[in-house]
Amino acid sequence: MPKMKTKSGAKKRFSITGSGKIKRKHAFKSHILTKKTTKQKRNLTATGQVHKADENNIKLCLAMK
Repeated sequence: MPKMKTKSGAKKRFSITGSGKIKRKHAFKSHILTKKTTKQKRNLTATGQVHKADENNIKLCLAMK
């Protein structure tokens, strides 16, 4: 069997925390920022965690399973 490869799109978007949870960034922060409020842009800056239902799919993309 060949080695499992990591999906290059997933390795750019997700990282693993020390406790094993998957960290992600918010979308909608790259352009068209003039119509968004300062509060909305500030809240989009913070990182979040991937929902438990999606963790298995992302771990497969990161070749962790």
